[in-house]
Amino acid sequence: MTGQAGTEVLVVILHGVGGRGAHLEELAALIAPHLPGATFACPDAPQPCDWDAQGRQWFSMTGINGRNRPPRLRAARAGFDTLLQQTIADAGFAGRLNRVALVGFSQGAIMSVDAVMTGRWPVAALAALSGRLVRTGPVVPGPPVILSHGLDDPVIPADDALRAARHWGASGRPVDLHLWTGLGHWFDDRVAESTAAFLRRTLWPAP
Repeated sequence: MTGQAGTEVLVVILHGVGGRGAHLEELAALIAPHLPGATFACPDAPQPCDWDAQGRQWFSMTGINGRNRPPRLRAARAGFDTLLQQTIADAGFAGRLNRVALVGFSQGAIMSVDAVMTGRWPVAALAALSGRLVRTGPVVPGPPVILSHGLDDPVIPADDALRAARHWGASGRPVDLHLWTGLGHWFDDRVAESTAAFLRRTLWPAP
């Protein structure tokens, strides 16, 4: 975690399957100069990864398909919510979700999207990087959203971002969609800069 106690914004960055929170500290470092004084937290997912003893996961990907993904996601909510609640409390932002932003990558994006879409976590902003929308129910009113995806992503096709943007747009939710050429299943300076710009204008709107 970076930043100082008492800062006014918390950005929680959530990793993908097989990763660790430390793997996304690079992304936090790229965003931080654009959000002076913000606090960043990059927690580890609660479950050990099925196929990598050093990694973590939000839910199992073994034998995953379109049919069993939604129930696995629903089953993972309790662990996700407990971890996020503790992370926010540890950073001193309990009761201040209007100053909290979620930035999720891959499976972390799937969990973050679900947390916001279901209304469980009414945070100030959501950035979903290389993720997908897993439909488990209606979309409730919520914060501004940015979807960012590499056009060369071999893991989760960019079409998933397009479908999510259409689905959320039809529900009246503001969505900022960015599709990046020459980018696979990861992030780069362009993703970091666009995410930082989105967070800055959302968390610190012009008077």
